Amino acid sequence: MKSHAKVVVIGGGVVGCSVLFHLARHGWTDVVLLERDELTSGSTWHAAGGMHTINGDPNVAKLQKYTISLYKEIEELSGQATGVHLTGGVLLAATEARLDWLRGVVAKGRYLGIDLEEISANEAAELMPLLDPKQFVGAVRNKEDGHLDPSGVTHAYAKAARKLGAEVERFTKVEDIVRRPDGLWRVITNKGEVVAEHVVNAGGLWAREVGRMVGLELPVLAMEHMYLITEDMPEVAAWNAKTGTEIIHAVDFDGELYLRQERGGMLMGTYEKANKVWSEFSTPWNFGHELLEPDIDRIAPSLEVGFRHFPAFERTGIKQIVNGPFTFAPDGNPLVGPVRGLPGFWVACGVMAGFSQGGGVGLALSNWMIEGDPGADIWAMDVARYGDWATMAYTNAKVRENYSRRFSIRFPNEELPAGRQLKTTPIYDWLSAKGAQWGVSYGLEVPLWYAPEGVKDEFSWRRSSDFSHVANEVATVRDGVGLAEISNFAKYKVTGEGAAAWLDRIFACKLPRPGRMALAPMLKDDGKLIGDFTLANIGDGEWFIAGSGIAEQYHMRWFEAHLPQDGSVCIEALGQKLTGLAIAGPKAREVLAKVSRADVSNAAFPFMGVAKMDIGMTPCLVGRVSYTGDLGYEIWVAPEYQRAAFQALMAAGEEFDIGLFGSRALNALRLEKNYGSWAREYRPIYGPLEAGLDRFVAYGKEADFIGKAAALAERKQGGKLRLRTFILDADDADVIGDEPIWFGGAVRGWVTSGGYAHHAKKSVALGYVPKEIADESDGFEIELLGKRHAARMQAAPLFDANFERMRG
Repeated sequence: MKSHAKVVVIGGGVVGCSVLFHLARHGWTDVVLLERDELTSGSTWHAAGGMHTINGDPNVAKLQKYTISLYKEIEELSGQATGVHLTGGVLLAATEARLDWLRGVVAKGRYLGIDLEEISANEAAELMPLLDPKQFVGAVRNKEDGHLDPSGVTHAYAKAARKLGAEVERFTKVEDIVRRPDGLWRVITNKGEVVAEHVVNAGGLWAREVGRMVGLELPVLAMEHMYLITEDMPEVAAWNAKTGTEIIHAVDFDGELYLRQERGGMLMGTYEKANKVWSEFSTPWNFGHELLEPDIDRIAPSLEVGFRHFPAFERTGIKQIVNGPFTFAPDGNPLVGPVRGLPGFWVACGVMAGFSQGGGVGLALSNWMIEGDPGADIWAMDVARYGDWATMAYTNAKVRENYSRRFSIRFPNEELPAGRQLKTTPIYDWLSAKGAQWGVSYGLEVPLWYAPEGVKDEFSWRRSSDFSHVANEVATVRDGVGLAEISNFAKYKVTGEGAAAWLDRIFACKLPRPGRMALAPMLKDDGKLIGDFTLANIGDGEWFIAGSGIAEQYHMRWFEAHLPQDGSVCIEALGQKLTGLAIAGPKAREVLAKVSRADVSNAAFPFMGVAKMDIGMTPCLVGRVSYTGDLGYEIWVAPEYQRAAFQALMAAGEEFDIGLFGSRALNALRLEKNYGSWAREYRPIYGPLEAGLDRFVAYGKEADFIGKAAALAERKQGGKLRLRTFILDADDADVIGDEPIWFGGAVRGWVTSGGYAHHAKKSVALGYVPKEIADESDGFEIELLGKRHAARMQAAPLFDANFERMRG
């Protein structure tokens, strides 16, 4: 075994071998994979081997499509058979709600290049003869589904990597990982140690144990997962003889089942409600090529549905039940990327769908390590989407929930209960008493809307029970004054003698003067957006930044990686050390004037001003800015003062009929101003010109900000896309994101977000289209729930197009 390497990959499952292969293919051949046993000794060897392109996040779906396309290449390079069978498949709907969801999947496939087609239940039965069409209301055909040989694929990755110069050390158990003072890593094994620049934790079932070696508690948990293999079935033999093909895959969402042919019989797997955690706190190091005790009683309810939906199963015997552990993150997506605070330490774990996602994970991680960027928008897989609030108990609760709901519908207005009331603000109980319906953002409870007694969310793809109540909240803001709890924003404090120079390099905007704020795009080296913030110059060398709450860990990783080494800059993520309230509407200034002795007139406190002032008795930081697009103020206050500040504002606003509004009303309000948001309109695949943020980029400033050269090049060349706002001729539903935008009879773009703008009484969608058609006013359509709706470009904001209210 070598004593030094550029990269050590820990774990010889499909993910680790994929990472090794991709590193070697990209030119990093001084890499070694360490496996404590034989390759595939974790979850890989007993996997059902299915592969598919469908994923809730379109960017992950692209990587899954890449993974499937890769198998031919690694088979040819390695000489190792992968056993790939591209049979195609059907996704089945037993309810109209499920069929609506599948129509959204088909629509998404149109701009992802995934060949999907809605078909009837009878047509599905013609393709998959074992199903009973009377049990379903429709289906979708996917031509890219299939299955493979898990062992063959893993060894193909490993052999291909070896041919490219990488090394694989089997029966080499990692016992500890220690970071040296020079930043290199000592990977200590039972056969000696390897010193490496980079370490990749692809430990699979042992990812937690590997993480703990460096003081990291990863939010990942293993679940028992069962599938059965039947005896040979005459119906299968008859179909094979008749068509010369295998029986295609089937996913029965409402039955929580997946099926495929296995030799002369069938394989049926289930994500049962009565699930079971495996090895909850630690994984035994001596676990290997072993299976767990089957528990057919636990999956019996799912099997009963399966036998009803696929009657041939009732007439055949079960040859084998396979029960083995697989790891999951709380939301079911992988944990991939660099770990904040541990330079050179990377993770690639929690990859439950390893044969659909393993290639994409390997590609993204190798790009990230070599080029400094994953080369794709992988936010849904980024390990930074979780903070330290994702404890072991939280992970346990969410993984169990996610497993039991893997094939369940998640409606756009549905909030899931597990792991809830974990983080709350001081006024949580008061807002609950006012009817707050809660969502969650980065672990924090967030008020979505306020319901009268006896009214709750009714989950639906269409406008629901909250519709009229959100409309009332919008009217409260537009006609008078509303108050919102905004503690879910990420807050950062920057100090130090080098702070101004550092911020000038980190952000693409012109730095604001003391007492002023600026909208601050943050770019990567390639000129694409990695963040959008509000930057405030408090004065006396103190700076305040507000940004997207869900990206706090993500952005802190970026900030810290770019800090000067001389200690001249200090940045702190304030989290819930600072809570927030916002007031907005034409009466907002009058409310603020009643509770503060400060001069808040337009002349003294203009738009984008910031100042420390007392609200009632409480010391606060107040910025004159509002995501509602109306006259408004954001008020930041220490948590011990939030209740007092809230009381003071509500009391002062009583004569103006002040009311509460939640994030759904805020969404409706920002749509009327064509405002985008992080993780939807602003993502690391778009440049500032494309996203409409170029007006906030100080291209001519002296500082050589990160991404400046690339941003200038984009400005000169014009980019490829443009973010645009559309008004839909909608029926009883509105877009939520990822719907295709049609123009000239073809899909030319995609929706990023939208909803109903209650004040304007319009259905609104924001999305990207090619710049060549971005200034066409008519001819667009947006596909929603299987129907194409006429859409018109809305260049000017629906509300306050001249910014008179906001700036006045």
